[in-house]
Amino acid sequence: MATSEEEPIIMEDDSEGLEESIFTMGLPYVLNKIKNYLKQQNLVELNIGVTGESGSGKSTFVNAFRGLGDEDEDAAVTGVVETTMDPEVFLHPKSKNVKVWDLPAIGTPNFKASEFLEQVKFERYDFFIIIASDRFKECHTQLAKEIMGKEKLFYFVRSKIDCSITTEKRKTTLKNLFDLKKLDTIREDCKNGLKMFGIENPDVFLMSGWEMGKYDFNLLQERMEKELPQHKRHVLMLALPNITLEINERKKKALEKNIHRVALISACVAAIPLPGYSVSADVAGLADELRKYYSAFGLDDPSLQKLCERSGKTVEELKSLMKSSLHNGINRKLIISLLGTESSLIFKSAVNFVLGFFPIVGTVVAGGMSYSTVLNMLKKVLNEIEEDAKNVLMACEM
Repeated sequence: MATSEEEPIIMEDDSEGLEESIFTMGLPYVLNKIKNYLKQQNLVELNIGVTGESGSGKSTFVNAFRGLGDEDEDAAVTGVVETTMDPEVFLHPKSKNVKVWDLPAIGTPNFKASEFLEQVKFERYDFFIIIASDRFKECHTQLAKEIMGKEKLFYFVRSKIDCSITTEKRKTTLKNLFDLKKLDTIREDCKNGLKMFGIENPDVFLMSGWEMGKYDFNLLQERMEKELPQHKRHVLMLALPNITLEINERKKKALEKNIHRVALISACVAAIPLPGYSVSADVAGLADELRKYYSAFGLDDPSLQKLCERSGKTVEELKSLMKSSLHNGINRKLIISLLGTESSLIFKSAVNFVLGFFPIVGTVVAGGMSYSTVLNMLKKVLNEIEEDAKNVLMACEM
């Protein structure tokens, strides 16, 4: 399978390299390279292995990570009795190349970490989530050490933290202050337990499969984002459930990184005839890009329906909060209208900007749909969609 392991011809913010490539290799060559880069990006797989003792909440984590509840269609089966005897893969409902694997339970009397990793085909996973619903035990640390020795990523997750908090709340009237103090106590207790089994400087992330947006989920996804290779990081960010404002902001930044590539393709296709390209097909390409934004932020109809089922809101209530240009649908007529509006607003500054920033590109596209017109349109719409997602999320939390 193709991935973006190989370095693309155009790197982030490399305007000099872009201009030189167009001059030396020709515009069709550069555009094909950009299209190939974007295609490869869509083919990158992310495989996540989730394991823990029986009843630790690993199947619930598999579901919550994919934005599903335990009762949803295509959810992993959950229960106090171990139901996973072999690795079972669950595709992300929106990103089919994101695969979350519900692995067999660890901690059985005959458990051996090396044999377990061989059984589940260790090589296929990009990282592992090791879950405990109480204290971490020797089986968890055995597995972690084996993974560490093979130089792969893993993360310790203490699950069902909401249950622990609820239990402790019954013992005190200082509930809000106690929450924060108790979380720190639980985290330190988990870390000390891991240290006793020989794990140096462990990090433990406190989680609840039922309240995924609370506690340490933001810290966990920040860590994964830092430690994964860039192309895997992009896939992860777009697949994360839209449950915190921080995640939405990071999704916006991830999507922004491709805007200059999409804008260059659109501008050049509109300005000059190129073999294999057409303006009609390119408008369709812009529509696909905008639908990707909507889907990534969970504003498509299926995602809104799931939000309604969990929040008690109606689709109409949520849609009334959405003010972006696209909230009534994405079609060719709307995209052409948005481009026309943006062009009329920035025509003079757009041409000057392009000519100053990308002299060769600017010369090519100044007579047609400008690079800056498409760039600004995509940025504006992305900002509007992120704001809609923020308003919807805040309404569902009320």
